[in-house]
Amino acid sequence: MSEKRPTIVTVAEAAGVAASTISRALKGDKRISPETRARIARVAQELGYTPYASARALSSGQSGLVGVVLGPGTNPFYAELLYEAVRQIGERGMRLLIIHAGPGPVENSMADALLQYQVDGCLISSVDLPSHVGAVCTANGVPVVMVNRVAQADTCAVVCDNAFGSVQLGELLLRSGRRRTALVRTSAASSTARERDAGFTTFMQSAGYPPSLRLDGRSTYEGGFEAGRHIAALPAAERPDSVYAVSDIMAWGVLDALRLAGVRIGQDIAVVGFDGLPQSARPIYDLTTVEQPVVAMIGRGLDLLQARMRDKGLPDETISLRGRLIERGSSGPKGR
Repeated sequence: MSEKRPTIVTVAEAAGVAASTISRALKGDKRISPETRARIARVAQELGYTPYASARALSSGQSGLVGVVLGPGTNPFYAELLYEAVRQIGERGMRLLIIHAGPGPVENSMADALLQYQVDGCLISSVDLPSHVGAVCTANGVPVVMVNRVAQADTCAVVCDNAFGSVQLGELLLRSGRRRTALVRTSAASSTARERDAGFTTFMQSAGYPPSLRLDGRSTYEGGFEAGRHIAALPAAERPDSVYAVSDIMAWGVLDALRLAGVRIGQDIAVVGFDGLPQSARPIYDLTTVEQPVVAMIGRGLDLLQARMRDKGLPDETISLRGRLIERGSSGPKGR
């Protein structure tokens, strides 16, 4: 029969302490003296106890664990971010802890991760960083980098230049002769959505053609579909000749609703989006969009994070990267 796997009781007996002390030490409880934690780490390592990484963390002061806080899985953009985070974090010899920021405040997820897993740093790409999260991170000495979000609290951020990309889309629509534009935006508390909305609106106003219609697409396919139905139901004289949806997922909904209503995409109405998701290249959508530099955003975000894991005294920094305009059939040939 194979040798039994060591348990927390085995480690406790070998270290000469209670099992509860082992548990608290492996969670990084600072009430346990550094000497005792170091001894427990050594014993756990020698016995091959399962939380080996935690034991190693007690000796090195680092867990090698990076938390990634993501938004709802219904938006495929977060899947793109996650794939790239998994790949690059693994290449750098670290491990990944995924924290889903769905219903409930993101600070609770952050606090749980910090207390339970002792993450060395955290990437957040979900919502604006609440001040409480900054306080929790500061108190625990954990650096945070926002990706695709601008932080309200003091921390680092890596973002796409949302305003510049939105201006590019506005220029494209004006060059093709479009003058009556609908903006499918979102009321969600997202710095990304606000920047795209403001960048596009300011540019179109300066050109003398402010958006004639503003609809809330709720950052979802369903919200975009409802916006598309509303546009299709308008009398021809009032209908916009172009639509800018501030995310690809909303643009897909707009496209499907317009097409079902018999509207000719790219001819009657041009539709453009923002994110550059792979699905947008499918023939059914053929969506003109601005592709976010996800690979570079994650890479620069990890650079900032690792630098602050080594030196927590470094100043905060925000990096803005430009996306790539991809012109496809949905923006149409009108006026060219």
